[in-house]
Amino acid sequence: MVFPVEVVLKGRDFAVTESVIVPHGEPATWDDAAVHDVLVEILRAIDRAENPDAPADRRVVLQGFSWIVQPAGDDVVIAIEIPMGAAVAGPFALAQAELDARIARVIRTERQSYAPETVH
Repeated sequence: MVFPVEVVLKGRDFAVTESVIVPHGEPATWDDAAVHDVLVEILRAIDRAENPDAPADRRVVLQGFSWIVQPAGDDVVIAIEIPMGAAVAGPFALAQAELDARIARVIRTERQSYAPETVH
């Protein structure tokens, strides 16, 4: 699937829009792996706007950012903010509550994969 990501970096008064590709079908068919890939590519789009010469395959960890799923007509968009800037991706033809729940689950799963198994 191809979708637009609009990026505004901190300290800039203009947006950069790029088309992002993920190897998944329409949003209604997304599983958690697809949502993970979408989030990673949105964060990479922000990084490309800030660091255009950086390697395209740098590791992305789904931590340290704020996000929200917002209505956009009959669809929704994903808005992400990190210290270097913000991005809005979409629109996506998916229910707001459904995408919100999937994103929350993906981020929780990623956080748990980095958490220690024992708390002392």
